[in-house]
Amino acid sequence: MTDIPPPARRVEIEYCTQCRWLPRAAWLAQELLTTFESELSELALKPGTGGVFVVRVDDETVWDRREQGFPEPTAVKQAVRDRVAPGKSLGHSDK
Repeated sequence: MTDIPPPARRVEIEYCTQCRWLPRAAWLAQELLTTFESELSELALKPGTGGVFVVRVDDETVWDRREQGFPEPTAVKQAVRDRVAPGKSLGHSDK
């Protein structure tokens, strides 16, 4: 029996360059890469305009600032976890 690797999961954070939200996007990217270091194959920062701040997992939007406001890291981690590693404990972030 061969071990089948888990599917490659891609996260994208699209942020508004006009609003100067790169530092916020980069910080969130670091948080996600640290939390899901073995579950993610890629994390992309995508420059956008018009006030955009959207987090996607495999092209599925899991957080949109226009609908949900700016995300708390815990909320984004839970949304990403539910798609890439549903059984994974987030420790204190699950409280």
